Amino acid sequence: MLHQGIGLDAFNELSARKALHALYECCGSVVLAGDLAGGRPYQSRDELFRRADALLYALSESSVDTILQASPHIGQPPRSAMSHAEHCSVWDQRPEVRNELAKINRTRLERMLGPEGGYHNW
Repeated sequence: MLHQGIGLDAFNELSARKALHALYECCGSVVLAGDLAGGRPYQSRDELFRRADALLYALSESSVDTILQASPHIGQPPRSAMSHAEHCSVWDQRPEVRNELAKINRTRLERMLGPEGGYHNW
């Protein structure tokens, strides 16, 4: 939360330690955060996102699992076991809204997981 909205220029200017911290807040992986921080400066957000994609595809399945565990489903109650690492909780008292969010999350996970439950191009 500390680094939300700082912009690419400010991100590029952070010290290595602060850049690692900012990226870890976002992805929950020291390895991924360190590799991304080490690739600075980025000329555009597109360049940063392409680098992140390439690094994600190179991670082991267990590393991707760890990242996914740190990113709980949107709409889970704040401070729940599932949302302990969520950066920006989305919450609504209405069960129908929470159910719709759960449906969206299931669809998103189905797109990320292959037919056998493994990862594919997401």
